[in-house]
Amino acid sequence: MSLKDRVEVGADKGGTIMRDGTVLVTGGAGYIGSHAVLALLDAGWSVVVIDNLVTGFDWAVDSRAKLVVANIDDAEAVRSAIRAHGVTAVMHFAGSVVVPESVTDPLKYYRNTPAASRSLIESVVAEGVRHFIFSSTAATYGIPEKVPIREDSPKAPINPYGMSKLMTEIMLKDVAAAHPMNYCALRYFNVAGADPQGRSGQSTIGATHLIKIAVEAATGKRSHVGVYGTDFATADGTGVRDYIHVSDLAAAHVDALDLLIARPQESHTMNCGYGRGFSVLEVLDAVDRVTNMTIERKLEGRRAGDPDALVADNSAILAALPWRPKYDDLNGIVRDALAWERKLAERGR
Repeated sequence: MSLKDRVEVGADKGGTIMRDGTVLVTGGAGYIGSHAVLALLDAGWSVVVIDNLVTGFDWAVDSRAKLVVANIDDAEAVRSAIRAHGVTAVMHFAGSVVVPESVTDPLKYYRNTPAASRSLIESVVAEGVRHFIFSSTAATYGIPEKVPIREDSPKAPINPYGMSKLMTEIMLKDVAAAHPMNYCALRYFNVAGADPQGRSGQSTIGATHLIKIAVEAATGKRSHVGVYGTDFATADGTGVRDYIHVSDLAAAHVDALDLLIARPQESHTMNCGYGRGFSVLEVLDAVDRVTNMTIERKLEGRRAGDPDALVADNSAILAALPWRPKYDDLNGIVRDALAWERKLAERGR
């Protein structure tokens, strides 16, 4: 059976998109991966997840998906899952993602992202899977020369995390040139929020994302929020970032997959952001508004390598995909994150 026969994107008589085929989601028990699983299932895809559960949670995987507990560099497990489930596409989220840790333990990051990804890609190519979506990052740009940041901006990562992602992008480009596989690398800006239906959210202990930290403070898990630097070249002196709701990000992956299937000779690299930034203080003000309380803020010194602003030029993704943000509202992002944090508290987490 050809790939074209196995994957069809069309509409039934009621106009519902029907998708035949299975998507393998690596890291699907983690924060962004679990939301991608939900988006794929909701769109009609069959899903199999591979996750070693080192940082992910089995309960975060929707019951409609199959879970294989394994490392992505376990070629036997990966290839067996591809064959057993008729996998036709891969979404790759597995890897280590804490920037400061990448500086203190770079070998971990080069092992878990480019080295493990090389093994995964080799398995994918060997099994004839034609479509690959990669979870990349704005950290590939380093400290940008211009903001908003375009995809063709210089790539100059300032930490092993960003470099490990860039190395994997380069690997995918080379593999796609040599084999019948196309790919889309999606460079995330600051991902935040949680599934509006309360099915998943950021559950990692010790997360470093500002909105996650702030809602932890709002629910009593932290005593305060640190503000690192007040002398940036921004309106209020604090760093500006482009915050994208995790469910909007997940939806972009589904649309990107449709594009890869429709145009199998093309590969793409696209920023995922809203094209609008908020400062640290603006985010904390939003948390205060949503919670109707004042989160304690402690002013700290700048962290090495923090850019003044990271904001996406998202014109490429808007031109290439039908994707349009549904949750582009800072208060709403905070509200969903807070609701999830309260749900975790009820679970005793």
